[in-house]
Amino acid sequence: MTGSNRGTGRAIRERLAADGFTVRCLNRSSCTDHRDPVTADLADGQAAFEAARTVLADVPALDLLVLNAVTRGLGRVDELDPRVWDEAVAVNLTANVRVIQAALPALRAAGGHIVLMGSHAGDRPFEGGMAYCATKAALKSVAEVLLMEERPNGVRTTLLNPGAIRNFDDDFSELKMSVESVASVVSWVVAAPADTVLGEVELRPARLGTPPAVGFERLQHV
Repeated sequence: MTGSNRGTGRAIRERLAADGFTVRCLNRSSCTDHRDPVTADLADGQAAFEAARTVLADVPALDLLVLNAVTRGLGRVDELDPRVWDEAVAVNLTANVRVIQAALPALRAAGGHIVLMGSHAGDRPFEGGMAYCATKAALKSVAEVLLMEERPNGVRTTLLNPGAIRNFDDDFSELKMSVESVASVVSWVVAAPADTVLGEVELRPARLGTPPAVGFERLQHV
């Protein structure tokens, strides 16, 4: 899996290991609590592809691929640094496609499962979120194409779209989901019966804060 060295990714890695999976990681920086011999610059699509092939060199069949790595560079359109946009496209989109391409032979051999970590931002754009929202929206198309092309080869794909997550150790908000809860949903998705596929799953925090406006006035906040 990618993006497994902190926050949500670390929780997913730990849950999958508890579920009995042998987890191999491909991150931009090494995990401090997990054997992680291969790292890659995920902003470089070819480097991501080659690193994924290295990680899977002795893996003839792959049951599960979780793609969680992300960059959240923000900025309004009129001030968005081109480097922020380029990195978002590279990490959030291109790296995912290239890692999938590297892993597909092993996934087909196992009848495996791909889990793409999307976001509410993919269909709920917000000011200052051009790069993040656009790349997460594009990820939905990647998931849909994979569903059409790879199910005949026995490979299932799920796009998981979470809302607000307590992704940092010092975040104690009761209006966000815990990383462990998101990991539990990944575990549940992967455990779906073999003759089904959860094509897209949306997660929202169970508690809701007060919106900036309600009723008719809320139209002004869309």
